Amino acid sequence: MAVRKASRTLIVWRHGETDHNASGIWQGQLDTVLSEKGREQALSAAGVLTSYNPSVIVSSDLQRAADTASSLASRVGLPVRRDERLREIHAGLWQGMTAGDVAEQFPEEQAALKAGEDIRRGGHGESLGQVAGRTRAAADEVLSGLAPGGCAVIVTHGVAARTVVASLVGLDQHLAWQSIGGLNNCHWAELREYGSAWRIAAWNVGAEAL
Repeated sequence: MAVRKASRTLIVWRHGETDHNASGIWQGQLDTVLSEKGREQALSAAGVLTSYNPSVIVSSDLQRAADTASSLASRVGLPVRRDERLREIHAGLWQGMTAGDVAEQFPEEQAALKAGEDIRRGGHGESLGQVAGRTRAAADEVLSGLAPGGCAVIVTHGVAARTVVASLVGLDQHLAWQSIGGLNNCHWAELREYGSAWRIAAWNVGAEAL
């Protein structure tokens, strides 16, 4: 009889709050930092995530994600590997604008998104398909080195997190965008391996709920 390997776990963790988050501003790949509240969120979440006993932590190289990752890494004695492929979606001209300003100044693009078109955000930014390509490649690299029964933590951003999770579980990106709410700041998704497939075991989990 074949021995069944212990299932692996992947935590996809969104960074803590920034002042841009609090103000409803599109950050995209702007390199903003955690607010005081965001730093507190990261410390609280890290206290919970230690229970997963992670063996690897990989973060977007943007500061808000890397600092969030460091709050966990310092607790479990692991380094943080930075990977630019885990950055947030590049939002082109929208970066630095409020959601209201984007809706007002880019009505055609907003209409296209509502109609299900996966356009490049802000004219010269990225589409979800492009984000899925790079984030999935980064996740696959992490998982290729994760031992049976192990846990990896990926620290990333709101759009990037939902995109990579959808890709891993085989969910159409537009359907995921329409049907799955985004992760709150410093909340995470827990994915577990079942055979050769990944499933979402928990979504939008935060320290305050545990």
